[in-house]
Amino acid sequence: MGSALVGFGKAVPALEVQNDDLKALVDTNDEWIRTRTGIESRHVAVAESNADLAEAAAREALGWADGGFAERRFEAGEIDLVVFATITPDMVVPSMAGLLRRRLGLENAIAFDLNAACTGFVYSLTVAETMMAASAPGAPGAAGRNPVRRALVVGSERLTHLTNWADRNTCVLFGDGAGAAVLEWSDERPGILSSFIVNEDDVTNALSCPSAYDAPQPFDANGVAPGVTTHDAAASRIAEELDVLEAVEAGRPRQTIYMNGQKVFKFAAEAMTEAVNRALERADVSLDEVACIVPHQANERIIKYAAKKLDRPMDLFQLSIAHAGNTSAASLPMALAEAYAAGRIKRGDKVVLVAFGGGFTSGAVVYEV
Repeated sequence: MGSALVGFGKAVPALEVQNDDLKALVDTNDEWIRTRTGIESRHVAVAESNADLAEAAAREALGWADGGFAERRFEAGEIDLVVFATITPDMVVPSMAGLLRRRLGLENAIAFDLNAACTGFVYSLTVAETMMAASAPGAPGAAGRNPVRRALVVGSERLTHLTNWADRNTCVLFGDGAGAAVLEWSDERPGILSSFIVNEDDVTNALSCPSAYDAPQPFDANGVAPGVTTHDAAASRIAEELDVLEAVEAGRPRQTIYMNGQKVFKFAAEAMTEAVNRALERADVSLDEVACIVPHQANERIIKYAAKKLDRPMDLFQLSIAHAGNTSAASLPMALAEAYAAGRIKRGDKVVLVAFGGGFTSGAVVYEV
């Protein structure tokens, strides 16, 4: 018995931006981007909100719209939980999960957001599976918990809205999109066999993005100051702690992604292999039994490095980065939906999902279809 993954969907914005299109913004070209990242194009949300993308992906996963993969149609009243992974919410309140719940009419669902950067979908699956297992019939203390039999887990991002389009090293990497999955507790299927999630301090500030609180504040050090329009006094200290103060003071936008690519690459390559091995060990599953590994799509070179470290061919890995770019928390569920659409994951297969992200966060999930 366990939490079975039974529905998948994805959505991307209408606008697709090719590599060579970016030459109008920065000194770059298609060959430079493709050889370093594996990216050929990305989708950019111009009119679509984060909630729009998430709703479209969720409707596919629930079997309400064509284009996804759902074992059956799930009715709105059957969904007990919505976990929404994102670092680019449309608003602070209500939560994106709460807004999605309202849009889809999921009147019985508990709903909340989760921020674990690009590992957000793996963390969200782990939280959902834990809540389902804890409330399953016969589980210790289950009678005192909210029953969670089915969960909708979403990763959705408008990452291009945190991108500095004047930075040639980062602006070529990111895209927008959404992916969703439905989990259902089953007494007959093993479902999720194990998970491994871990945090490591990003002591060198290799990947960060400060918030921009710009509402005028009518206060000074002495108290209320009518007519004074000061701004967040802690902003400079936060920027200094994240090691971006010099860039901000030089005029770079505050709320954009700051990244040291080499340091992130080094962390990611090691974190991916560790997470896969630890999750497989917990599941008592060997790598030889795995039919497909679906990784976070940050950079094709990172995936190739992990494949080499794991001593496995690239065709074991789902590659979806070419026309998506790095979509953070949406990356893994989008790739997972593509794997199902392509028919490469079948009933009885064992699958590994693995991701890494800012924070630093990393993790993996092993499940049996």
